[in-house]
Amino acid sequence: MPVIAMTQEMGSLSKDVAMELAASMNLAVMRHEVVDHVAGKMHVSTSLINRLREGKAGIIERVTTDTERVALYSAEEMFELANKGNVVLRGWGATCLLRPVQHVVCVRITRSFGKRVEWLMNNLETDDREFAENEIRRSDHAHASRMHQQFGVTWGDPVLYDLVLNTDRLSVHSCVEQIRQLTTRPEFQESEESRKLLGNMTLAARVRAALKTHEPTQEVNITIEARNGRVQLSGIVLNPTEKNEVEQVAAQVAGVSGVDSKLRLMSPSRTFTYSKT
Repeated sequence: MPVIAMTQEMGSLSKDVAMELAASMNLAVMRHEVVDHVAGKMHVSTSLINRLREGKAGIIERVTTDTERVALYSAEEMFELANKGNVVLRGWGATCLLRPVQHVVCVRITRSFGKRVEWLMNNLETDDREFAENEIRRSDHAHASRMHQQFGVTWGDPVLYDLVLNTDRLSVHSCVEQIRQLTTRPEFQESEESRKLLGNMTLAARVRAALKTHEPTQEVNITIEARNGRVQLSGIVLNPTEKNEVEQVAAQVAGVSGVDSKLRLMSPSRTFTYSKT
């Protein structure tokens, strides 16, 4: 059940590679499912989520939208789709989120800036090269900022990927063949261990998303670890009521068979008594 995580770089031909790859290997391609999922959970329009991702959101939209929630909900969807297998996932930080899983192949499709600008000009049927250059730069900046903010990495760093393919020199078909071959190598075969790891990561993502959705626990910042259906919670919460809320939300998440709570209560502030002399 191959899972291929790919970058989403404007004008790189990554979409063409993903579509041909999916057709040749009978895989699903993640399309608008993530946008719909995130927008639905946040009760906002899909166009807002797209503007945020593309760096086109206005200052008021950026300030008033909970970007942490966007990241948590999109991560949850990435894990859910990967857990089903037989899928090509483009963008949304999939290469960083899924890199720890042995059988996930992480690929970057890239191309020179000039070729990407030409692609956009042809796609938009415009001869305004300056406009196209600005659009590519804006898109790149949005991707780089999001990857740094969410994962603390430099977008485009080659060590983040198993394979980097340059469509200046390789055709779409050649890129597809390279990726297909990599999926057959021993290093990327699905195993019981890799399935369990992905399942554990998926369950932890569900719990994080559930805590963010539940209003009394939205601001809780704790560590969540999942192992074979059991979830361990650790960190500091404000009071016994918040602790109980967190534990109850976690216990109700689909797939959770038990909760091991190591949550601690925040120490009350010391009270000092001053006397006049």
